[in-house]
Amino acid sequence: MRRILVVVLFGLLTLWPLDVDRASAQAATAAAPAHRPIGFAADIRAFVDRDRTDPPPRDAILFIGSSIFRQWTNVREHMAPLPVFNRAFGGSRTWEVLHYMDQIVLPYRPRIIVYYTGSNDVKAGESAPDIVSRIKAFIDRTHAALPETRVYFVAINKSPDKRDRWSVVDAVNSELRAAAGNTQHLRYIDLNPVLFDTNGEPKRELYRSDGLHFHPPAYDLFAGIIKPILIEAWKELGKTSAAGGVERAVARGVAGR
Repeated sequence: MRRILVVVLFGLLTLWPLDVDRASAQAATAAAPAHRPIGFAADIRAFVDRDRTDPPPRDAILFIGSSIFRQWTNVREHMAPLPVFNRAFGGSRTWEVLHYMDQIVLPYRPRIIVYYTGSNDVKAGESAPDIVSRIKAFIDRTHAALPETRVYFVAINKSPDKRDRWSVVDAVNSELRAAAGNTQHLRYIDLNPVLFDTNGEPKRELYRSDGLHFHPPAYDLFAGIIKPILIEAWKELGKTSAAGGVERAVARGVAGR
């Protein structure tokens, strides 16, 4: 009888993590609004296929999000020598990043995640509380799976194409800024200051004709804000890292500036 109980208990303990993972995946899927599709399956398959033959660095810095990051095609050069890779896809919304994070976020075990998603939710008419809820779900799931990983939430841009919804953008950004102040594994980065002129108007010369996406000079400005933050974070996290070569390269890069 005792042997049977031991076998049963062992089986339950073995299955428990799988049940937790399954519940997390179900919760992520349930977070998608009922009236919204989950797209970009082909993009995700392409990432997974590429990872089999050309895997990204482990314990590195992942940029994830929508087309604002997807179009940052030289982010690796901008962030060098930091070990950065980009898995932003299409015009993704918060629920799609949640849905696919078991495939293109958690398996990489990144030390730092730089997250830009929510802009397309705003454009689609989603409410600030719903957007915030899904962003926090991403942060919570990341922390549960990778407790040492930091998430850097990049504030949603107040782009000209969303002028009539800036109040929603402000509400989401304000909520995440406050959360970052109370959450050890969450940080907040705001790029909006470099996107406005002294009159409080968007710098239209930085934007493409759609009033949403950017010309290359905007990414130079973004790098000027994000890279120093990531360098400091990398040096802090490097105290417990075996990737000493990168830390030394970063230190040389900082000293040479």
